[in-house]
Amino acid sequence: MNDPMEMLKFGTDGLIPAIAQDASSGEVLMMAWMNREALEKTIETGQAHYWSRSRKKLWRKGETSGNVQKVRQIRTDCDKDTILLRIDQTGGACHLGYRSCFSWVLKKSAWAEDGTKVFEPEGRCRKK
Repeated sequence: MNDPMEMLKFGTDGLIPAIAQDASSGEVLMMAWMNREALEKTIETGQAHYWSRSRKKLWRKGETSGNVQKVRQIRTDCDKDTILLRIDQTGGACHLGYRSCFSWVLKKSAWAEDGTKVFEPEGRCRKK
């Protein structure tokens, strides 16, 4: 039997983009990076783990904020170079306190806030 990890196309830096999508609504909540260890931990625990490029370390979503992501399903695209996590999100996915990291919309020539703030990040989230 083939190792599903071997089929994935991690970048030269060992990372693969991972999109977190609400399993019920289909809303795209965030994008982060995974290395092999993050994906293995995600599979093992059922909670989303990612690789922080700025901190150069593995992290579990919600480890400081409590806003965990329970993984319902892991998918990949046809090229096997992107991961899609279908998740149940506790609280907000965005470290700024929004339900989704994609909470800004381009209107004319400026970005406008267009998201739902679900928590105040002060003291709950580390700076990325």
